[in-house]
Amino acid sequence: MATDGEEAVAEQQGEGWRDTILAGLANYIDAGSIVAGSVALALWKDAYGLSDSFIGLIGAFSANAISAGVGALIGGMLCDRFGRKKIYQYDMLFYAFGMAWLVFASAPWMIVLGFVLVGLAVGADIPASWSLIAEQAPDTKRGAHSGVAQLLWYLGPVAVLVAAYFLKPFGLDGVRWLFIHLMVLALGLTFLRSRMRESRRWEEAQAASGDAGPRLDWRQLLRAPYLGSILFLAAMYGFWNLWAGYNGFFTPYLIERNNLPEWTATMLPASYFLIGMLSILGIFMTLSDRVNQRTLFGISAALHVVGMALLAVFGFRLEIVIAHIVIMGVAGGFGAQSFFQLWSAELFPTAIRSTAQGLTFAIVRIGLGIWSLAVPTLAAYDFTILAWILTGFLVVSGVIGLVWAPRNEGKSLEQIDRARGLAG
Repeated sequence: MATDGEEAVAEQQGEGWRDTILAGLANYIDAGSIVAGSVALALWKDAYGLSDSFIGLIGAFSANAISAGVGALIGGMLCDRFGRKKIYQYDMLFYAFGMAWLVFASAPWMIVLGFVLVGLAVGADIPASWSLIAEQAPDTKRGAHSGVAQLLWYLGPVAVLVAAYFLKPFGLDGVRWLFIHLMVLALGLTFLRSRMRESRRWEEAQAASGDAGPRLDWRQLLRAPYLGSILFLAAMYGFWNLWAGYNGFFTPYLIERNNLPEWTATMLPASYFLIGMLSILGIFMTLSDRVNQRTLFGISAALHVVGMALLAVFGFRLEIVIAHIVIMGVAGGFGAQSFFQLWSAELFPTAIRSTAQGLTFAIVRIGLGIWSLAVPTLAAYDFTILAWILTGFLVVSGVIGLVWAPRNEGKSLEQIDRARGLAG
């Protein structure tokens, strides 16, 4: 029979997983927004006569890129100043407001405005939710808890793409239901998150710095070791994300434009994310807290390069796209994005963790936004050139990760801080 102490521990663990899921649902909403927009691209293009340049503009300022980066930068600073809970609870209302513009969009400017507002909200939520997950997770299960957020990131596209397959006969009216479900989820999440607790580590950092709260100084992030960590994370994740941004936002659009069978525009991308979920669950969540993370990352990086090189060598053919998706799905589950979430929480002390995460995420997403302006035109001109460029990005990301990846598995955040000579 369990003792009161054992029951208390079990209850705390249950609340920890619940809070991780509620915080991680921001990832579902983020990825769902990106993929719902990608499904709508071809329909918007035909309905409004949009040019490739305008398609690139939507991608650049969407939840996938620049607006999310700006939101992360602002949200990260506010998280460290006022706490994680205030940001991750109320930004979902702002998200729902932005999503409403996409639900009722009847002109191109409404599409751009909706994506900008949605991106700002999603971006603000990322450092809040990722910091909270890392700070409340058990020291020996921080990777597993981070993996839950990544599972939800992959679940968003699976749900959206499968639904899109059945809604496609209804055209733009069908796509609106994808946006409606994200808007309703954001409203529900606002109420569910109201019962969550503030991060204990953030409260302790605030108390240690006095009643005024943690004093943020941007100059801290421009000195060692913070600057090195930011450069490492931004480069490792940034180059990978240039591929991921193309993959998440433009793949259904490119499938449509390359005249592959109709079902492939939704089901092939959905398969990628479903395979990724199995990889997160079976590899990242199972191994990341126990094995050499640098080796795990390196295996994923090598698979990414092979998978993208297939498209560069053999072209955008159905059998090649299927092989590409299987390889990239397996690799993505324990690759750059999963480790970026984990390492970006570990490499900074609590008092400036969200600020640093927000800044790094902003660098990555704004860079992706600039790149997104060129993707549709480049793909239309010569897909092989685009594929080789993306393969090169993945090589650079893999090399950076292999050389500079940290080894923090099984350590507490405080142990990591002490080992790096940090206060926080």
